[in-house]
Amino acid sequence: MPAGRESLLRAAGAALSARPWPAVRMVEVAATAGVSRQTLYNEFGGKDGLGRALVRRAAEEYLDGVDRALAPGPLSLPDADAAGRLAAVAEWTVRAARTRPLVRALLTGGWEPALPAPPPPGTRQALAPGDLARTVRDRAAAALSPEPAWRCELAVRLALSYVIAPGEDAIGDGAAAELLRLLGVPAGPSARPPAQAPPGPRLSAPNRTAGAR
Repeated sequence: MPAGRESLLRAAGAALSARPWPAVRMVEVAATAGVSRQTLYNEFGGKDGLGRALVRRAAEEYLDGVDRALAPGPLSLPDADAAGRLAAVAEWTVRAARTRPLVRALLTGGWEPALPAPPPPGTRQALAPGDLARTVRDRAAAALSPEPAWRCELAVRLALSYVIAPGEDAIGDGAAAELLRLLGVPAGPSARPPAQAPPGPRLSAPNRTAGAR
């Protein structure tokens, strides 16, 4: 992502952290980034375009974290390693959703008035509720092959249950250990996977040169 665009998105993200999106002013974002307001408009076309870029950036940063959680460690033990990486994805999902309102909205479809509006349905950048979770499932299944896709989806659904109905404490070592126990049980010959969900959208990895659009 070009440095100028990234600095504008950082400035917009900082403004969103301090106040609701309707109260964020383009002139303040431009001033924080050290550019003119016209430069900001030239880059994003307006406040709606800037908001959509923030949403896309939040999705890409979340998926970056998923990829890091799925990366194999120095000692890769097939079953235990896969279970541990799925648990890491679950923990990252809960942590990101609790600390990043845009990630929570992307995962649950619960868009609050204080957030930028998501890309409208029918557009190339549109993300319907569940799209991001299905993308995580598909990435996990690809990274942990031959781990069955339904087992990867189970990890995502368990994480989302903590996001939608959080407990008293954030997910921690105890919950991670329980996930390891649940996900580490090999699926026997009689185990039947749940009904297959439709494949997720193909969200490309973040483009380091073009940036979020």
